[in-house]
Amino acid sequence: MNWERMAGFFSTSYVPSLIEHILITMLAIAVALIISVPLGIFLTRPRFRKYSNVASGIINILQTIPSLSLIALAMPVLGIGIKPTIMVLSLFSIMPILKNMLAGINNVDINYLEAAKGMGMNPRQILFKVELPLAMPVILTGVRTATVIVIASATIAAVIGAGGLGEFIFLGLSMNWPEPLLLGGITCAILASVADLLLAKLAASFIPPGMIIEDI
Repeated sequence: MNWERMAGFFSTSYVPSLIEHILITMLAIAVALIISVPLGIFLTRPRFRKYSNVASGIINILQTIPSLSLIALAMPVLGIGIKPTIMVLSLFSIMPILKNMLAGINNVDINYLEAAKGMGMNPRQILFKVELPLAMPVILTGVRTATVIVIASATIAAVIGAGGLGEFIFLGLSMNWPEPLLLGGITCAILASVADLLLAKLAASFIPPGMIIEDI
């Protein structure tokens, strides 16, 4: 282990690469939420629930395609850099968020819905004041899963010049240097763990007092 080399990487390019990695992750999750939340609401309405299996099937198929292959397909249209990376990572983030969104809303206790109707709430009010608040812990579990996936997968951004911690990993692989490999890999693991812990705390804050929801 060359500690001078490690210190050199840390002092020159570590912080910019870490910031790039965090920004890529945040952008990908934001795009996934913009797509998943309206789609999840649409597919949980009684008239459109029959299409939920079709939508889930399409997204599942897209997720079986390797990320590098999707980037290669996107490059002729979006070029190199951050755009194709965000597109691919967003696609991989949609499924866990959408899946948990459907599960969370569809499993809201019917008694709460009936009580809301009895109070004179319209469907829009029931959605935003009853269904979404009660489903939020489950939805945030999907966001947790998606965030961890994106943090790990965002290392591919370095292949097409989008930056991030993947630059250290690919540099270590190409030069057979353990220092950048450890720096990039350990930082990704810590980043994923911290994000998972913070989102778990956020999800727990939405649980009504007296209720216990497992697997959060």
